[in-house]
Amino acid sequence: MTYGTALAALADPTRRDVFERLESGPKPVSEIARGLPVSRPAVSQHLKVLKEAGLVADRPEGTKRIYYIDPNGLAALRIWLDRFWDRALENFRAQVEGGVDGENTNGKRNKP
Repeated sequence: MTYGTALAALADPTRRDVFERLESGPKPVSEIARGLPVSRPAVSQHLKVLKEAGLVADRPEGTKRIYYIDPNGLAALRIWLDRFWDRALENFRAQVEGGVDGENTNGKRNKP
């Protein structure tokens, strides 16, 4: 899975809702679908896309399938997002070390 596949899968608002319902733990389709404005078969189709993107996995439990967020599948998306976070932190560090309005952190004026 690539981060692009994960982002494409999460681009759909209903699919994001389905994915976010798994945040609190594994659930069967019937529980995931409860309260959503789409049918249970539609939720199953959204889960299929999320599964193909590597964001969710499932396991059999009796006659049901239990879906859960696949932490391994989030890795590519996390690596991609971390690049931006790392840059943001680096920029923040540079700004703090450079001070505000040309002053460094010890109160002395930086040379232009």
